[in-house]
Amino acid sequence: MDILRWLFEAQIPVGGSVLILREVLGNIFGLASALGGMRRKVWAWPVGIAGNLLLLTVFLGNVFGSATPATLWGQAGRQVMFIIVAVYGWQRWQQSRRAAGSSTAIAPAWASARTRVALVLALAAGTAALTPLFDSLGSYPPVWADAWTFMGSLLATYGMARGWTEFWLIWVAVDVVGVPLLFSAGYFASAFMYLFYGFFTLAGFIVWWRASRAQAHAEPSAVADSAIRVETAFPDPAVSK
Repeated sequence: MDILRWLFEAQIPVGGSVLILREVLGNIFGLASALGGMRRKVWAWPVGIAGNLLLLTVFLGNVFGSATPATLWGQAGRQVMFIIVAVYGWQRWQQSRRAAGSSTAIAPAWASARTRVALVLALAAGTAALTPLFDSLGSYPPVWADAWTFMGSLLATYGMARGWTEFWLIWVAVDVVGVPLLFSAGYFASAFMYLFYGFFTLAGFIVWWRASRAQAHAEPSAVADSAIRVETAFPDPAVSK
């Protein structure tokens, strides 16, 4: 109990302000998960879940009786969503690796044109639908930005589980909106981490893009044999988030 109390109350002094230790630790786990995701390592999923649990307690604000800057229901909901989708992605990658009988899992590939359109429409529709809900719950304004980051994170995490290279670009769209929102809400550790993620996701996109190109230029027999696999030995952002 003393350890839990310390974890929930610990703060890191920075200048004239403080950072919440759970927020810092949660983002460190998130960064590790993103690195594992870029390298297509299966362990990225459970590491990401650990970070999501920590950040969930942070963004719920005073629900846990902690002196957090503001309650962000969208950000908190993202963590729950991350955990659910991460369990799916974790199982999918493990099943693919076992089916391949080697240390490989899902191969990175481009989504179809129809899927890309569906992703864009889902992002727009989901943001529009969730904005009034988060507003009624008292989420920090601008509420649409909270809804945008939630929907974008959901689609990006699902895209990673499916092995779609485009999921990295969805993360970029999330970061463009999420970074200013977190700065304005006072979550500086998360804001700086998301700012770093913005550059990291571009690097991850290039890595997966090259992998998908190599897969496309493989021998036809090799493609047929490994079309649903990814090298787990090589962001989550993974991604998880």
